[in-house]
This record gives sequence, C-alpha cells and structure tokens, in this order.
Amino acid sequence: MTPVQTSKMSNFRWVICALLFLATTINYMDRQVLSLTWKDFIAPEFHWTDGHYGTITGLFSLFYAIANLFAGKFIDWMGTKKGYLIAIFVWSLGAVLHAGCGWVAMKIEGYDSIEALRMVQAGSDAAVAIATISVWLFLSCRLILAVGEAGNFPAAIKATAEYFPKKDRAFSTSIFNSGASVGALAAPATIPLLARAWGWEMAFIIIGALGFIWMGLWMWLYEKPAKNKRVNQAELNYIEQDNDLAEAQDRENMKEEKTIPFFDCFKYKQTWSFLVGKFMTDGVWWFFLFWAPAYFSDQYGYTSDSAMGIALIFTLYAIVTILSIGGGYLPTYFVDKKGMNPYLGRMKAMFIFACFPVLGLFAQPLGAYSAWWPAILIGLLGAGHQAWSANLFSTIGDMFPKSTIGTIVGLGTMAGGLGSMSINLGSGRFFDWAAEQGAAFTFFGFEGKPAAYMVVFCICAVAYLIGWCIMKALVPKYSPIIIED
Repeated sequence: MTPVQTSKMSNFRWVICALLFLATTINYMDRQVLSLTWKDFIAPEFHWTDGHYGTITGLFSLFYAIANLFAGKFIDWMGTKKGYLIAIFVWSLGAVLHAGCGWVAMKIEGYDSIEALRMVQAGSDAAVAIATISVWLFLSCRLILAVGEAGNFPAAIKATAEYFPKKDRAFSTSIFNSGASVGALAAPATIPLLARAWGWEMAFIIIGALGFIWMGLWMWLYEKPAKNKRVNQAELNYIEQDNDLAEAQDRENMKEEKTIPFFDCFKYKQTWSFLVGKFMTDGVWWFFLFWAPAYFSDQYGYTSDSAMGIALIFTLYAIVTILSIGGGYLPTYFVDKKGMNPYLGRMKAMFIFACFPVLGLFAQPLGAYSAWWPAILIGLLGAGHQAWSANLFSTIGDMFPKSTIGTIVGLGTMAGGLGSMSINLGSGRFFDWAAEQGAAFTFFGFEGKPAAYMVVFCICAVAYLIGWCIMKALVPKYSPIIIED
C-alpha cells in the first residue's frame, strides 16, 4: 500500500462548500433588504406608492434575468476565483450604494435634510419629483445588484465541480443552495431590527458589507485543489477520482455532440414547454418574495420590524425551507417504484406540486380570522413552487442534448424574468388603483386594496395548473430531441 493511500485525507473541500453556503446566504439577504424596509421605512421619506415599488421590483427581475444570460460565460472566462470575487464585489457594492439614495435625492432636489423630504406634502409636485428621482436612483443600484448576483450560482456550481467528485456534487450543491433558505429566514429576523435601530441606510450598509468580508476569506482560502496547500494528496486523489479513461471518453463524446443553433431552439415544442413553465410560475415566487412584508403591513398592521411581523415572515419561509426538501424525491419514487420513465414521473410530480398554490385562494378569506393563516398558506404555496421549480429545470435534461442545456436555461431564465416583471409591475399599479377606488372596487367580498390582493392571489393560485396543462399539451409524452447528422 502506498504512502498516499495510508495518509489521512484532509477535508478542505468542505471549507470551500461552507464558503459557497455563506455567499449564497449573503446573496439572498442583500436581495431582501429592500422588500423588508421599503413599506415602513423608505416609502414615507420618498413618497413612494405601490406603483413605484412595483416598478423597482419588476425591472430588477428583468435586469437579473438578462444578466443570467451572460453570467456563466463570464465566470468561465475569468475563472472561479476571480469571477466569484468580481461578482460578489459588484453585488455588495450595489447593495451598499442603496444607502446613499436618500442623500443624493436630497441634494438633487435642494433640501437640507432627509427629514425635509419626508415633510413635503403628499401628492404635491415636490413629492412627485422626490419619488421620481429616488426611484431612478434605486433602480440604478438594483441594476448593479442584479448584475453581480447573477454570478453567484454559476460560480458556485463551477467551484463545486472543481472541489468534489461527481458522486458528491449533488450533496454539496444542496448544502450551498440551502443558503438561500437560511438567508430567507435570517433576513426578516435581522434587517427590520437594524433599520429600526440605526436607520434603513445602515441595514443596506451592514448586510452589504458582509460580502466584502467574504471576499477576504475567499482570497485567503481559495485556490484550485491541485495548487491549494490545504489539500493533501489523499484528498486530491479523492477529488480527481473521475479523471479516468471513461470520463475522458465522455468529454470527447461531448465535444463531438452537435449543438442546436440558438434560433433553431424555438422550432421545438420542448423549448416552448419549458419557457411557458418558467413564464407562468417564476413571477409568483418573486411576487410573494417582494410583497409579503408589505402585505402583512398593509392588511394587518404588522410592520416588518414588529415582533409579529418578523414572526409571520419567518414562519412563512420556514415552511418553504422544510417542505420543499421533499420536492426532489417524489419523481424518484414514481420512477423507481412505479416504473415510469423520468419525464412522465416528473410531470406527475409537478402536477401534484402545481396543486399546492391553489391553497393561496384561501389566504385572504382566512386572514379575516388570523394573519397566521396567510403566512402558513403562502408558505405552502412557496414550498410547492420550490419543488415545482427544481423539477422544471430537470425537464431540460430529460429532453435536450447536453450541449444545448445552457442555452435553454438562459432562455428560460429570461422568460421567468419577463413573467416576474409583469406581475410585479402590474401588481404595484393595480394596488394603487384599487386603493383609490375604495369601495367602488369589489372582488369576492373584499373592497379596495384587499380586493386587489385577492385578485392577484387568485392569479397566483391557478398559474401553475395552467402552466402544467400547456406544457402537457405541447409535450404529452417523453420526446427527447435527437440531432441528426
């Protein structure tokens, strides 16, 4: 037995995995600062309406979708270490810059203090000017944030591929990806309290600064395994266990596999099936992500920094985190136990997950008894979305050659971004209109803005079933795309 085989293996790859987890947690928290502070802290200063906030969230979704089309190529070009550093620097800078929007708006509009902005008469020309310039300032910061955040997932996946053998990559990916759920749980428990204690500006600065701290750790700890002095030979052998003749042959086969030209992708029903699935459902997740804190503040008076407001949002995301874990198992059960092919098993599972959002129909009616009902039901809806989304992405691998998967993912991300932009922009304007109409606008027994929330909840409740039906009509059975020579 060789010395390499008898030496104890280091486990530095898990330190890298922990860094990826921290980056994903920070990524999610930076994205959440605005949604947890705008209603109760920012809007009074800048005279924002729901329409203003809807514009910001809608365009952020579009910025993020477009940036995702290019993020993977950028990370491949720069390399994992530099690419990740640049990505987190850009999004952390964008996060921190939000804090300066008030000061810049004050200077542009010629006021002596932020308090003077707040004291402007609501609805006046001055208030409209303050709202307009502040929205543009926040949009600029959201653009920077979106461009940087788009690099997180491709960089983390690339680092995982470098530090883990194939058999461990799914597990390590699930660990770092859980940072999104941890970030969702940590955000409502910390951000509103920071805003209340030191102002909303400091919430952006403190959470944004976490990214710069992470950069120091990444620069200190990350090198490719073969060059990293913290990885011994035994661990390197373990990491590189896939580098055998079989994998070399696989890589050669991949090189020979033809790629579907970009515009030719639109000729296939399988492409349109995936695009419809993303367009119909991504916006639902982003709507609740961006609007849930405002909903509990508007409808029940629980501000984001109140104990009850924090508890409601925390509970909502705890339900999403815990229940969505089983989303990947159900199609495996249908395939292994019921003998279905992977696509049919996945579609059956997706139909079940598409039924979860129907519970959203009862959020508003049951909310008349307690705010806990909407929190629980929206949490179940979110869990259904996460399970749906994981399986939706997997349908690409079922249908498309490996050489084209990246292209289809990019197209789907764009479709999802357009859907998210539509629902967030539309909801903001709809809520403003409904509030103005008051009792003149009714829906299912609700009046004014509560009626508008009920309308949007109904749309969200049926979006998944409609999307599933369209997908099933386009691709009724397993039909992989084969590129002929």
